[in-house]
Amino acid sequence: MAAWARVAAVGAAAVRRCGGVQYGSGPAPAVYDVVVAGGGMVGAAAACALGHDVRLGRKRILLLEAGPKRAAGRPPAHFGNRVSAISPASADFLASFGAWEHICATRCKAFRRMQVWDGCSEALITFDRDELDAMGYIVENDVIMAALARRLEAVADRVDVQYGSRAAELSWAAADPWLGVTLADGRRLRARLLVGADGPDSQVRRAAGIRTVGWPYDQEAVVATLHLSEATDNNVAWQRFLPTGPIALLPLSDTVSSLVWSTSPERAARLVGMEEEAFLDAVNSAFWSDAEHMEAAAAAGRALRRILGVLGPAGPPARQLPPSVARVAPGSRARFPLALGHAADYVRPRLALVGDAAHRVHPLAGQGVNMGFGDAASLVRRLGGAAFDGRDLGSPSLLAGYETERQRRNVCLLAATDLLKRLYSSAAAPAVLLRTLGLQAANALGPVKEQIVAFASR
Repeated sequence: MAAWARVAAVGAAAVRRCGGVQYGSGPAPAVYDVVVAGGGMVGAAAACALGHDVRLGRKRILLLEAGPKRAAGRPPAHFGNRVSAISPASADFLASFGAWEHICATRCKAFRRMQVWDGCSEALITFDRDELDAMGYIVENDVIMAALARRLEAVADRVDVQYGSRAAELSWAAADPWLGVTLADGRRLRARLLVGADGPDSQVRRAAGIRTVGWPYDQEAVVATLHLSEATDNNVAWQRFLPTGPIALLPLSDTVSSLVWSTSPERAARLVGMEEEAFLDAVNSAFWSDAEHMEAAAAAGRALRRILGVLGPAGPPARQLPPSVARVAPGSRARFPLALGHAADYVRPRLALVGDAAHRVHPLAGQGVNMGFGDAASLVRRLGGAAFDGRDLGSPSLLAGYETERQRRNVCLLAATDLLKRLYSSAAAPAVLLRTLGLQAANALGPVKEQIVAFASR
């Protein structure tokens, strides 16, 4: 609470009082109960969920989107190269306001098995679900955004959307129930609550003076849309840890998969620029080659498997290899830098951060957008309850509860992902041996795997 008072004091000193809120001269600002700054997947989903919640039916909600309006029709016929692994919990959140129905009617691919293995040994871990339950869904970001655009149109009477608009400055007034928001074009708003969903370079976060902790990974992710050499059921998500970074092949259809390959910036540049045949050879080799194989670690892993086999039932089948790829979709190769980032605080007076504005994670666990959807679901749930009870939507207790709930989960995911990235980035014998034995032991312990799947599915 002391930190909030300091922020309010700074805001009060920076601007002039007008009508109970800090503003300069000019037209009276528009007034909203909730303003969502940022119209990406998480911000748009939060706005849709707010507009769909009947408990918030009398509240004025605004979504600020810096880009132009998206067409609400179907996405392009060809597969996009940016995809997300959607957890069952995220699918439920999207279904709560009708977006998941549109996604399923367009394009998505359920996966019921995961295989993760070490490129330096034979160590692996597999996760399986039966035919009725999916472990998750691989969905193109464009498909998600098209579905959200349709849902925004469906709640247009409850959610205003301003395109080409972004929040630039914030102002607080002591003991005033509003937050002042100045847009980049000079227009002004008043809000009971501002939700910052404007990405890893969040202007809302900077304007609120919220510090971040993080570091670059000196890696880039290469993405591409790949056509398989033959049709398969293609319901397995494959990931192999190489010393230079993890490579993943994620199903999009029976004949198409999405590639996410994390590697050094120099190699990423070469992969994006090389001829198609050479690129396909590099991808297939990354999944199939044993060039990085360390026999001592593999032998230790085999010995541990024999011991575990004596102590319990036989383990899962031996390592399987993913399908080979035969063609790259034209123009689908791209690369982007990877980093870890975490906001020291998720909240300020009448302000809450969600999604990449609050945290940025390595893609190896596929949890980035799920963390953001979890933020949005938690915040919307609390806002709906507050509205039903007639409480202030920007109350300190509401925001503190949101921050506590989400930081407990997100910090664990960030720490675990960062640890895995560092552990698997080394080809040193002790590190390879440690992760080989750890992975084999975890694979043999059914309850441990069930807990991992349950945590990742939430």
